[in-house]
Amino acid sequence: MPTTSCKSPWPQVLAAASFVLAAASLTPTVSSAQSDEAASASARAAQSQQLSAANQQFVQDAGTAGATEIAASKLALKNSSDKQVKDFAQRMIADHTRLTRNLDVIAKRHGITAPPSADSSVIGSLQNLKGVDFNKAYIEQVAVGGHQKAVDLFRKESESGNDSALKAAAAKALPVISHHFAMAQQLAKNKAAS
Repeated sequence: MPTTSCKSPWPQVLAAASFVLAAASLTPTVSSAQSDEAASASARAAQSQQLSAANQQFVQDAGTAGATEIAASKLALKNSSDKQVKDFAQRMIADHTRLTRNLDVIAKRHGITAPPSADSSVIGSLQNLKGVDFNKAYIEQVAVGGHQKAVDLFRKESESGNDSALKAAAAKALPVISHHFAMAQQLAKNKAAS
């Protein structure tokens, strides 16, 4: 009579059961670690979003000033035929695009993701003007007037802001904006004399 060897399936069953139990005991640890990480990220996000009302206003005003400068300067490239005005506008587009990008990085860290929009009343007042009329309005409202307001805005934030990143960004941008204001005043003198 042939002997059939009968191996017991129990060692394999016990090994499989041990594997399942080990995996089950790891699952709460993994999901617990994930939830701890998510809670930590959420806490960091909430903390970074806590800007004072004054700092939120600065971000909004600075964003509007930059967007207005860029939009008005793009109009200057189309609506003006004066080389000095166009050169000034080109410089404003380049510089204010960089300044806006730097401020946007900080704003996004604080949960402010909406892109700034230009002052529609300023852009609307310039849109249909051409030539000398455009030059005069652009220089007065944007180049000189806009930069005077921007200098005041950035100076105030750099001196008394309570968010260190915004305060540092304002202090870094202030010399550039002050230089723009001086350039605008010189442009205004040049155009008044001609």
